[in-house]
Amino acid sequence: MDPIFLNIGGFTIAWYGVLMTLGIVAGISIGLKLARERGLDADLFERMIYTMLLWGFIGARLMFVATSWDLFADTPFPQRLLDIINLRQGGISIHGGLLGGILAALWFTRKYKMNFYRYLDLAAPGVALGIIGGRLGNIMNGTDTVGRVTGWPIGYHWPAWARAFHDGMCIPNPDPTMDLSKYCETVGGQLVMTAPVHFTQLYGVLIGIGLLIASFYWLRSHKPGWAFWQFWLWYSLLRAGLEETFRLNPLVVNSYLSQGLHEPGIGLWTLTQIISVPLVLLSLYMLWRIASRPEPQPVAAGQVMTHAEARARGGE
Repeated sequence: MDPIFLNIGGFTIAWYGVLMTLGIVAGISIGLKLARERGLDADLFERMIYTMLLWGFIGARLMFVATSWDLFADTPFPQRLLDIINLRQGGISIHGGLLGGILAALWFTRKYKMNFYRYLDLAAPGVALGIIGGRLGNIMNGTDTVGRVTGWPIGYHWPAWARAFHDGMCIPNPDPTMDLSKYCETVGGQLVMTAPVHFTQLYGVLIGIGLLIASFYWLRSHKPGWAFWQFWLWYSLLRAGLEETFRLNPLVVNSYLSQGLHEPGIGLWTLTQIISVPLVLLSLYMLWRIASRPEPQPVAAGQVMTHAEARARGGE
């Protein structure tokens, strides 16, 4: 484990960025192949994807800054502005990235009179690959997005260098749901956190793999929007339940907390969990609406639909 992939004369390239990029490139390739198979405009789809990526990264950063303002509040201006836009220091929100990308896709499809859902469905495998790459990057970063201290057998002991990577974990936190200082010990003259924690980064990788496999199953339906809303439903459920429940994040509503060497390491409710509730309900409603529509006829191999035909097949 090492957060740095390459260091050339002091200029560093992080594993996080490399792994996310590989996932995105693979996702674009899969999406373009699916677009051609379905008779859609692959070139226009590729342009839409790049627009989504740009605004997705902007949305991901803005969401992170908004939900982690305490990291920037004490920095004087203009250094604060430079810190906000410096993506190389890390800090993005997957929910913010998805929202930014979807808004960009909505604008793009309206501008070019494309069927929004028919094209967005094809992005599901790529988003799953991006999630996998991002979480693998978190693992390479060491204790990035660390889990809560747990007494369960699955508790993971980070290597010494990784435990020390974020030495701020051993500073007493005024938020009791975030304070790990009592689990810190002096190792090799340095204060590090040595307690076992939930390996939430790996949980995120497993979620991404599950979504990737499920995406191809959802895409078997030619009903526009089916794969899109299935992805939102299951990502929200799995992220809130399997990952966020065990992650060391602030509890906006502290309804339950049990962490420690003899505890499960569970906390409810974080901001991500609260946001996931309306997303789950909306996804269920939209899937119910889509399920009531008849299955459209698939396009013959080699046939390319016009935008008007694609919109008509989507029931628009």
